[in-house]
Amino acid sequence: MNVFYTSALHLYALSTEVASFFLRKARMTRLGQWHTNGILRERIDPRARYVWFHAASLGEFEQGRPVMELLRTRFPEYKILLTFFSPSGYEVRKNYDGADVICYLPFDTPYKVKKFLNLAHPAVAVFIKYEFWLNYLSELRRRRIPTYLISAIFRPEQLFFKRYGGWYLKALFCFDRLFVQDRASALLLAAHGVTNVSVCGDTRFDRVLAVQRQARLLPVVEQFVAGDRPVLVAGSTWPQDEEILLAYFNAHPEVQLIIAPHEIHREHLMDIESRLERPSIRLSETNDQSVADKDCLIIDSFGLLSSIYRYGQMAYIGGGFGKGIHNTLEAAVYGIPVMFGPKYQKFREARELIAAGGGVCVTDGGALALQMNEWVAHPQACRNTGRIAGDYVQQNSGVSEKIFREIPFSHVSAGRPDEVPQE
Repeated sequence: MNVFYTSALHLYALSTEVASFFLRKARMTRLGQWHTNGILRERIDPRARYVWFHAASLGEFEQGRPVMELLRTRFPEYKILLTFFSPSGYEVRKNYDGADVICYLPFDTPYKVKKFLNLAHPAVAVFIKYEFWLNYLSELRRRRIPTYLISAIFRPEQLFFKRYGGWYLKALFCFDRLFVQDRASALLLAAHGVTNVSVCGDTRFDRVLAVQRQARLLPVVEQFVAGDRPVLVAGSTWPQDEEILLAYFNAHPEVQLIIAPHEIHREHLMDIESRLERPSIRLSETNDQSVADKDCLIIDSFGLLSSIYRYGQMAYIGGGFGKGIHNTLEAAVYGIPVMFGPKYQKFREARELIAAGGGVCVTDGGALALQMNEWVAHPQACRNTGRIAGDYVQQNSGVSEKIFREIPFSHVSAGRPDEVPQE
């Protein structure tokens, strides 16, 4: 194992320790990892067989969730260990009832890796999309614990494929099988000697379909959209998105807006309200106020957006003027057209939605206004675009079943931990 990598991990752990005195997220990571061994000692049943799922954060958890739930249905004799690296995943899903044990994953240093695996003794390990921890993967391979990567996607610019990235490429040879989203990933891997690959697609398609079936009825939102004006649902927006969205909304009284900003702290909500020139109300304020006379509904709570998209005739997905767009599939699954900003190239589903005719990239406020005016003036064209988006999601579903058929859960025995090292 690369000594420089391990040294860098020790420095990373030390920097997190120092940062924890000043940064809340670093403090949560440090304390969460500190509790991991105690959680494992208390909750792991040494007689049971565990499938270990690791998700970097919340998005990866949602991708792995359909496979976890299939496992729970098909092989209820297995227990599920779920780990997160990021507090934004763990804190939201630490009470997820689909897993038996949930904890933080300790840093990828040799001692902590062996300690974790000795206590957890997984029979199978499943990594979701990202997180290539070299010491964990090497130790899993040494112990002959079957290890899989699901919903992965690879691009030429990643470190594995650089001239100086050969040491990191070794991580990919530790997996028994890699389940990738597209053929381009498989070809790229094959060009670098990684051939134990299956092209299955993205499990997020299965997840958004499950969410659609379980979507919550929201009477307040139903009341808000009860009229005959078209409704734009803008989800996970950032200030750059809001600048062009609100400018359009203020100038077009024929359109209603439901906006769910990515950040809902007080200052951001007040900034949105200061830009609005038409009547608006926060969802949290609707308990004793009617929404019938409002043109904009501001969603100031988490967990509702995936159900709210159903109430729109069109959707705008935020993030495309920043680091990258958020989840387009959450909206597309309802058969409505989706718009987003120009930073979408890393997202296969966005590229394919555009190619299919179910998604549109808008590069500025003028482009957004042109597209909105087209959909508002020609509602049938809007519905046709939405139908294409919904069909795209349906046609790409069933990924979890494909993955499940290739992982031989029925033939895996319980892991055999080495002697637990002394603390």
